[in-house]
Amino acid sequence: MDIIIPLLVQLIAGGAGGNVVGQLAKSIQLGTAGNTIVGIIGGLAGTWLAGIIPGLNGLVTSGAVEGAASGLDLGALAGQGATGLIGGGLLTAIVGAIKSAMAKA
Repeated sequence: MDIIIPLLVQLIAGGAGGNVVGQLAKSIQLGTAGNTIVGIIGGLAGTWLAGIIPGLNGLVTSGAVEGAASGLDLGALAGQGATGLIGGGLLTAIVGAIKSAMAKA
């Protein structure tokens, strides 16, 4: 259960980020389903990437000590939501820009 909730936060935030970027920049719109799918992938990738970068890993990981009682860390969930939102928006913008450029060629 400790893995499912952070994963859901990342998926939802990534999908939301993808849809927000798609709505704000109509030229890179992928459609609602496309924005959501690409945003979900970007949300997962963005949170994973933030977790392996030394300066950002504290944003998405729990501050709990190994072996301590397990529980949800609201700070880590907020960080995962933020990185998921940003990652989803960025990947949607990149994919949308590539699709738009290929359509013009």
